[in-house]
Amino acid sequence: MAHFGILCPAASGHLNPMTALGYELHQRGHRVTVVGMPDAKPKVLAAGLEFRAIGEVAFPLGAVPDAFTKLGQLEGFTAFRYTIELFKQLTLTLLQEAPAALQSAGIEVLLIDQTSFGGSTVAQFLDLPFISVCCALMLNQDPKVPPFNTAWRYHSTRWAQIRNQLGHEFMTRIARPITDLVVEYRQHWNLPAYTHPDDAYSNLAQLCQQPAEFEFPRQHLPACFHFTGPYSNSASRAPSSFPFEQLTGQPLIYASLGTVQNQLLGTFQIIAEACRELDAQLVIALGGGSTPEALLPLPGSPLVVEYAPQLDLLQRTTLTITHAGMNTTLESLSNGVPMVAIPIANDQPGVAARIAWTGTGEVIPLKRLSVSKLRSAIQHVLTKETYKDNALRLQAMIQRSGGVKKAIDIVEQVAATGKPVLHQQK
Repeated sequence: MAHFGILCPAASGHLNPMTALGYELHQRGHRVTVVGMPDAKPKVLAAGLEFRAIGEVAFPLGAVPDAFTKLGQLEGFTAFRYTIELFKQLTLTLLQEAPAALQSAGIEVLLIDQTSFGGSTVAQFLDLPFISVCCALMLNQDPKVPPFNTAWRYHSTRWAQIRNQLGHEFMTRIARPITDLVVEYRQHWNLPAYTHPDDAYSNLAQLCQQPAEFEFPRQHLPACFHFTGPYSNSASRAPSSFPFEQLTGQPLIYASLGTVQNQLLGTFQIIAEACRELDAQLVIALGGGSTPEALLPLPGSPLVVEYAPQLDLLQRTTLTITHAGMNTTLESLSNGVPMVAIPIANDQPGVAARIAWTGTGEVIPLKRLSVSKLRSAIQHVLTKETYKDNALRLQAMIQRSGGVKKAIDIVEQVAATGKPVLHQQK
């Protein structure tokens, strides 16, 4: 049995899928240690995994939630710039402190979230085999695919490729504070320079929790890239209490803006008003951004909770209103639930573009959100059968994709052989 290490941000959207992978490894008899900021510890321990803290000075307990609270008050490009600055500081801490923590823990193989920038540099410095994991929207660049943080539609025309290329170049410039740090440490550690942003990902295996059908057509993925489907497991998450006895039996509309972009409380007012006259029950999960008591009374008296047992609740849901976070999106599709997406920041516009592209929901940009537009989109998704049919189509594809078990089969093969695991063409 091997000792696996996990590197990922201390955010639910990354910890939930990564600890699901770690939980499966642990169930198969391996030792698993998550190395991260102190705020990650509760979720790691809830999954039954070991934890090793770094960043106790730069990011003491409570620092990451405070940063996400500020991020949750922002939107669009302003939020993205703040994210870049936050991840610059996280990357510096990772580069400074992770090598010693990994060595002292005796880690043999690493699973590294794509957004743990600098993680692959640490792995190469320690000469550790590593697997890259896409928990959010995959970051791999392709000239035919728009940058991950844009709402641009997919087109295969020449003009679209030029647009995409300019977008990728702009993104590279914006992310330079992070990449400059990585370059500095690679030079200091005598590691070869990257010639392309995708050089930071594993040449042994790259895992993506999107099913292939929930991604624009791509031509430039490495042979070791695997679309495996979602990484979710209720057994690896801390339980959330929920008043199931208050459900009325009406069609259920579940609304969540995730655990980061959830500070725009006026959005919940709009959601409640849009659903007020529908023959449905609205459940709102605040994601820790506020408490039900702190909200002004909402129209229609929806059932409001601070956190919801999302995996359980989605089994009863008719429609999801979402910020287009990758986990909520994939968990909705895993249950055949269509969506109305209100993307706010970071990769959410890109996820929303794929919701529209797959026909599994409607999209309303936050700046265009109004009660009338949201109510119209909800009614459209609820009454037009194609949305449900497409969600069920994606559900079937997810069920065939393999999910956590397929991903860990690949991880174990890398650990056993030290060689690339190549995608098998159907």
